[in-house]
Amino acid sequence: MFIPHTSHSVRFTGRFAPDGDAMTATATGSRIEIAFKGNQIVLSFNIDDCVLPFPHIWIRTDGGARVETAVDRWLTVETKDDGEHYVEIIFKGAKEIQNRWYAPLQNKLSFLGYEADGEAELWPDDRKTIELVGDSITEGVLTYDRRYYPNDQDNRVFEDDVCRTYGWLTAQGLGLRSLHMGYGAVGVTRAGCGSVPKAADAYPYCWDGAPVTYDHPDYILINHGANDRGNGEERYIAEYRGLLELVRKTHPDAKIICLTAFCGAFPDALHKLVDEFNADHDDDIFFVDATLWVPLEPLHPLTDGHKIIADRLIPILKERYGL
Repeated sequence: MFIPHTSHSVRFTGRFAPDGDAMTATATGSRIEIAFKGNQIVLSFNIDDCVLPFPHIWIRTDGGARVETAVDRWLTVETKDDGEHYVEIIFKGAKEIQNRWYAPLQNKLSFLGYEADGEAELWPDDRKTIELVGDSITEGVLTYDRRYYPNDQDNRVFEDDVCRTYGWLTAQGLGLRSLHMGYGAVGVTRAGCGSVPKAADAYPYCWDGAPVTYDHPDYILINHGANDRGNGEERYIAEYRGLLELVRKTHPDAKIICLTAFCGAFPDALHKLVDEFNADHDDDIFFVDATLWVPLEPLHPLTDGHKIIADRLIPILKERYGL
């Protein structure tokens, strides 16, 4: 039987929004969880308008090992018995320059539903949430060095992995459920790859005209600056202030963390901005200076670099928030 994405047996985490007969996300780290009955599940995706190479996803069944595959119209997963089972799908990575903001979307994870013997009950996930707002490093670009195609952008589906990023690892280390908003080349002063607007303009949306559908995050971690260095300190601080105003207005009770760019983009000015913002708004935004936690090269940390960042950030946030 075909079971639509609206079933109680399906849970979406991340920047998903209704899109015709599907729920669609364009941000890596977005996840789908399904509880089903039977010895097989057939996942159904809308790949209309997608262009090769298709995005890659992780699939994990019953808490086992993750398996990587490209999104396709139908994907079949076998289980060992006819009982109740659980499958998780994670948007792992994609070709970042494909259009993922304006219709028709070329780069998306668009879930229609699934075929199985029946629906099962998903257990609740009552963990607190952390929203991760950033650029290509947050997205998981170039966490591996895996080349196959002559055109480097076509390798991104193999090289990129949001599950290897400092954000994912930090959330896991703190026992939080992560909500990812990382888009390559985006900054507070500039638009980025795939037609994604600058940070403040994109923040309220999953893609153009599709408002974010999840509830208020408990924590929001912002890491912007690497792509803003060319636009100068004055503009960076002005635009960053605008982003903070928007984030605070949208989520009045969230704990906000401003993490400096690892390459060292205007850290002193950002620290001053956070202090002034806190004084002006009677707020408690937390500033963390991560300058040179990892070397300047490569700009996109590999897997070990992301782990270094997470290993430093986790105890800082544990101490600050008692996690």
